[in-house]
Amino acid sequence: MSGTPPRPVRPDPRPAAAGARPERIWYASYGSNTDPARLRAYLLGGRAAGAARPTPGCRDPRPPERSVALELPGRLHFATRSPVWSGGRAFWDPDAGGTTWARAYLITLGQFSDIAAQEMYRTPGTAPDLDPAEALAHGRAALGPGRYETLVCPGFVAGLPVLTFTAPWRCGEVPGECPSAAYLRHLAAGLLDAGAWEASAVARYLAAAPGAEGWTPERVAELMPGTRDPGPHTAKPTPGAGKESRRPSS
Repeated sequence: MSGTPPRPVRPDPRPAAAGARPERIWYASYGSNTDPARLRAYLLGGRAAGAARPTPGCRDPRPPERSVALELPGRLHFATRSPVWSGGRAFWDPDAGGTTWARAYLITLGQFSDIAAQEMYRTPGTAPDLDPAEALAHGRAALGPGRYETLVCPGFVAGLPVLTFTAPWRCGEVPGECPSAAYLRHLAAGLLDAGAWEASAVARYLAAAPGAEGWTPERVAELMPGTRDPGPHTAKPTPGAGKESRRPSS
């Protein structure tokens, strides 16, 4: 029926047929890259709306072939303070209860490697592309101690692996850090643009995430497209925000 919203996809946990290293993967974004406008800054280079500094871009700047709304097992939470957004970053705990809403982009493994490098404030292409073999075989791989150096494969979509990166710590193991309005605006815009969730549901989902204390569904709804840009450094205060992480933030 025309106008029916798409249903979110759940990755198939069964592995695809064994074969060569994949050239194309589904990059599952659960943070600000759910917004295609923010992802473009990683692909093309430049400054995303509300960001404090630009990113260099990928060696291959082509846009994703397609995207799908995605549901992952686990919990979205906000922790550690980003100098780019002046507030908490999004992380995914795949072992926590609940469901995380995400957006999967069909891109090349090289593009995914370059996005991961930029998330860690590194220059794309200065190291070999990520090797997903361990994550494909065992579900995850520790590539380093950094905040986005734990590679996770939650399953497969249309025979291709879904890959994302997150922190090595669990939700609640480090202090929560409230996200800024500019950062949360990208999450809200991206999930709404995916078309699978109503605006009110997106607002409730983000406000309920650990670390987002101080945000209400009503305040999150004000960040949806069509409202005033809150700017790069507007953060909502929350009890405990600003505490230093007990884990490395490299």
